[in-house]
Amino acid sequence: MAFSFTNSKGSTYFLHSTVTTLKNGREQTLYYFAKKVKEQGSLDAIPAGFEVVESKNGLPVLKKSA
Repeated sequence: MAFSFTNSKGSTYFLHSTVTTLKNGREQTLYYFAKKVKEQGSLDAIPAGFEVVESKNGLPVLKKSA
């Protein structure tokens, strides 16, 4: 089951990740929220060291924990 977050407006978003290669050849993991669960890249939990916060317009984003 994919990790879900319901914002203050009542919309539910699901956490996903993808690995991309940067121009310098280094690989980086990108995390994003989507309204539907996709087969590829859905995560069951928040990655260690991150927390979910809601932006001004209600979209969830991952933020590094202090």
